Amino acid sequence: MREEQKYVTYCLGIKVNQGIVMISDSRTSAGVDNISSYSKMWRYGIPGERQFVVCSAGNLATTQAVITQLEAEMAKGAKENLNTVATMAEAAAYLGRVNVKAQKGNTGGGPLFECTFLLAGEILGAASGLFMIYSAGNYIATSNHKPFLQIGEAKYGKPIMDRVIDLETPIESAALCGLVSMDATLRSNLTVGPPIEMNILEAGTLQPGYYTSYSEDDEFLRNLRASWDELMKDAFQRLAPLPWQPGQPSQSNF
Repeated sequence: MREEQKYVTYCLGIKVNQGIVMISDSRTSAGVDNISSYSKMWRYGIPGERQFVVCSAGNLATTQAVITQLEAEMAKGAKENLNTVATMAEAAAYLGRVNVKAQKGNTGGGPLFECTFLLAGEILGAASGLFMIYSAGNYIATSNHKPFLQIGEAKYGKPIMDRVIDLETPIESAALCGLVSMDATLRSNLTVGPPIEMNILEAGTLQPGYYTSYSEDDEFLRNLRASWDELMKDAFQRLAPLPWQPGQPSQSNF
């Protein structure tokens, strides 16, 4: 039996007091002679009333089915859609149900058809939120102790966020930290790749926010990478020295 092609990605969301930052890569497959890309970020909203950003990781067919249903139900004014939910938790539960339905519609579902989502946003009169929606339809939200969420290839970009991000982090710093996290993943895993998309939602504005996309040769990303490399090298040189000198005998009695 031919193995289903695997799609690898890295998406992250950071929720701080000043707002929410969402960042995603766009690579859907990678190989010596097979590299393709597909946007994994979608933005919806009604200015002044509600704003949403959705990112995905997993089977591409399932992702497309979910997004198609979300957009169709908003367009036809279905009883339940992103324009009618009253809270971000309701939005997360709704997206979870759509996700489960789409997976079952793809040849009965199963691990090869699973998909995970990040959902961020704010609704007038309700609290803002950042949620991870699992393939089973359940979800978790950020907390005071963990103000960021990741899906896909998360391990390379997690350490920098663990050390830097808390609720008081300025939103611009959170965005820069997220981009450094993404760059660390790009360097370590070839199945994650540009364009890199970023959306910043400022708390309380209920506006689409700042959106940008960075190509592989983007000057800002190159400068950010070079600056981070130099700062890392400088920090390393400032570390306290080992209590050891070349040629010094060991004090252990093994």
